[in-house]
Amino acid sequence: MTEHDSQPPYQGRGELHRGDERSSPYPVSRLSPAFGLVDLAREIDHADAMVSNRTSAKLQLIAEQIRHLQAQARQVLEEARHDKDLHHARCSFQRHPGRIYHLYRLPDGNTQWSLLSPADWHGQPPHVFLGSYQLELDQSWTPTAEIGRSDDSRQVVKRLLETLEPQEKQPST
Repeated sequence: MTEHDSQPPYQGRGELHRGDERSSPYPVSRLSPAFGLVDLAREIDHADAMVSNRTSAKLQLIAEQIRHLQAQARQVLEEARHDKDLHHARCSFQRHPGRIYHLYRLPDGNTQWSLLSPADWHGQPPHVFLGSYQLELDQSWTPTAEIGRSDDSRQVVKRLLETLEPQEKQPST
């Protein structure tokens, strides 16, 4: 038995480290830098500041997403109100999805649907022309100026998926 094996048990708080110096939770060499309570407090303050900054950045991102969702909700509600107003216009025929109808304002202020466009009236309709709309399958109305426009969001998703496919097929190295 050596002198180190016959040492009395450690009487302080915690356990005495008996492993390699590299795995010690505290400095074991006189050449190690001093690490006091002030250093520990500084490290904790730095960690607290980093956590606070990260949390603040995440909350700002969530707030921005909330503002964006609120704007989208306002747009959906406005479109619904507009579609509802168009459905409440006078109509003396049965409307069918996929067809284009023309909206006019009558002298009494009410609106009325017609099958005749201003061109059918040779440019002189009997009432104020408000616009032409296509009735969609979901009972929404699309202005004729927007009928030819494609939905870019589907194209963007398709392109993203196409760019991801080659990466998924490549074996990892």
